[in-house]
Amino acid sequence: MVVLLDFVSLLVLLNSACSTVLAGDSESPIVNVRLDSRKKILSWNTRGIVTRQTCAIVTPLDPDDISPNLQVRNNDSYFCTFPNAVLHQGATLTVNATSEGREFSHQLTFTNPGKGKPMHSWGLVVRSKKLHREGDERSTVLCLDSVSEASTGYPSRETWPCPKYMQNQQGVNVQCHFDSISLKPQLQSHTLFRFLVNGTSGGSKIPCRETLHRLQEIEILAAPNITKTWCNKNYSFMEWEVKSLFTEDLKYELEIQKALSVSHRSAGVSPCCLLAFQLQTELKTFMLRNPGSYTVKVKAMDSMFFRRRPQGQWSAPQHLDCDRKDASFPLWLVYLLAPLGALLLVGLLFLCRRFSRKCRTEKHSREYPAVQREDSA
Repeated sequence: MVVLLDFVSLLVLLNSACSTVLAGDSESPIVNVRLDSRKKILSWNTRGIVTRQTCAIVTPLDPDDISPNLQVRNNDSYFCTFPNAVLHQGATLTVNATSEGREFSHQLTFTNPGKGKPMHSWGLVVRSKKLHREGDERSTVLCLDSVSEASTGYPSRETWPCPKYMQNQQGVNVQCHFDSISLKPQLQSHTLFRFLVNGTSGGSKIPCRETLHRLQEIEILAAPNITKTWCNKNYSFMEWEVKSLFTEDLKYELEIQKALSVSHRSAGVSPCCLLAFQLQTELKTFMLRNPGSYTVKVKAMDSMFFRRRPQGQWSAPQHLDCDRKDASFPLWLVYLLAPLGALLLVGLLFLCRRFSRKCRTEKHSREYPAVQREDSA
C-alpha cells in the first residue's frame, strides 16, 4: 500500500532542464507549468493579458499532435487532460499563448522515470469472470499493478490496484488477478481501460509500462460445450453452446478430421487421421452429408475483434462413427419428433373430417335441389 500511495502521489514538476520557453522572452505569460503523469493533467498559470491559449501532446506511439480541450480553474489557472495518451515511452507537451499580439510557447519534455529496462513481455486476458494481467518471468520485481478506466465519457474514473499477485519460482510477481472490476454491464464493452505496471529493481524504480484496452478485445472465449450429436450413414448433426461476457456477435471455426480409407491404410499410411477441412459458421449448429467416421472440434471467435483478440479455446474433440450399423436416431431426437408427429396426425384428422363433411353437404345439395329452393323460399 505504501508503494501504491507513493505512485499515486507522483506529480512531475518539470524544471528548466526539462522545459523550454520557445519564445525566448523571460516575461512569458505562461508560468508554473506542471504535469501530473498519473492523472495525465497538464496545468499552468498565466500572467498579464492573454487572449488565446492552446495545449498539445506528442508521444512516440502517436506522433500526430493531440490537442485536448482546455479547461479553466480559479486564479488564472488552466489545465488540459489527455486520458488516453500512453506515456511510458515519453512525451512532449506544449502550451501556446497569445499576449499583446505576440505568440509564446512553453514546451515540456516528459521522460519515463526509473533506471534499467522495463518489463518487455506482458499480456492481458479475460477468462470467465476474472481479469488477469500476465507478466514476463524474466522481468524485475513488480511492486505495483493497477487498472483504471481511461475514458468512459463520464466525469469520474475509478482505479483498481492489483488485489492478488502470482509469483514464479524466484518469488517475482509475474501475474495479477483482478477478480472483480465494478463496472455497469452496459459500459463494459465500450469502456477503455488503462493497465499500468510499475516496478523496482535493487531498491531503484524501473520505467513503468502501460497499455489501453477494451475488455472485449482481450477476452479469451471458453471452449464451446457440444450439447447434441447424432449421425447415420447419410447425415451428421451437431449443436453447441458458448458464452461471452461482453458480446453475442460470435462466429465459430470447425476443424474436421476424417478417418483414413482402406486404400490409404493398404498403402502403408499411418492409420490415424487426415485433416479433411476447416470451415467457419455463424450458427451454433452444423450438418454434414455422407459423413463417414470423423473427429470434430469447435472454437468461438469474436466477429468484430477476432484479428486482435486472443485465440479462443478449442472444444474437446468429438469422434462420430457414422458408418456403424447401429447408428440411429438419438433418444433426444425421438422425444422431439414424437410430439410433432402426434400434432401433425391430429391436424390431418381435423382436416379430413372437415373435408368429408363439406363433401357430404355438396352431394346432398346436388341430389335434392328442389327441396333447397323450397326451403329458401
